[in-house]
Amino acid sequence: MWVIAEYEATTLFTLKPATATASGGKTLLVPTPYAIKMALLDVACRLEGQNIAEVIWDDWLRGMTVALLPAQAVVVNNTFTKVLRPRRNPAEPGSQHAGFFQKTIAYREYAYLAGPFALALWVQTDTQAGTLARWLVNVNYLGKRGSFIQITQPPTAVNDLPGNFIVIDGQIAGFALDSVLTQLDDTGDGLTFSRASIYTSERITLGKERILRHVAMPYQLIASSRSYSHYQRSES
Repeated sequence: MWVIAEYEATTLFTLKPATATASGGKTLLVPTPYAIKMALLDVACRLEGQNIAEVIWDDWLRGMTVALLPAQAVVVNNTFTKVLRPRRNPAEPGSQHAGFFQKTIAYREYAYLAGPFALALWVQTDTQAGTLARWLVNVNYLGKRGSFIQITQPPTAVNDLPGNFIVIDGQIAGFALDSVLTQLDDTGDGLTFSRASIYTSERITLGKERILRHVAMPYQLIASSRSYSHYQRSES
């Protein structure tokens, strides 16, 4: 069965693609399965405890299929911002910018999600559905920290997924020509709990523990300029 939760963004959303560099990268228009599962794993650790969360992660959370219903419209703001970055070489003595960090600029994008969006997650038992519904209520941000969201109604469980949802499984049988083709990262079979934990030094390799899934998002670019891009969801 599918457990569906609907949210609205309460702040601007930003989540760079997995292949982006630290100094730049366009934001994705939707949260990825990887980001969703990491948010759920965080909630599981806080509500159930680490030992139970680790068992659930290996049992069914890591391999769970995710489907998305994107927001009705997205407006992406293109900006350059000042950032601090660790120095590669020491600053010259007496320099105005001496210290561990150097000042530089980076390209950033922030997206306004207009209207609600929904997540659907596949589970096999009523027990899993009940557990997942409780966790989804406690998810308050997706993407980069500060991309806050608010659930709009209690999660529901259905046997059949509504037709306007997009299953993120990497399979693209056909898509409209005005769709936005992108890649969303997901958890691979080798992503153990210890690798997912931020408190260990085990590495996560793109293409192994963190995999990319191709998807055609039903968005049309209806207006753009040097400073913004406006996308509208297609209902076809």
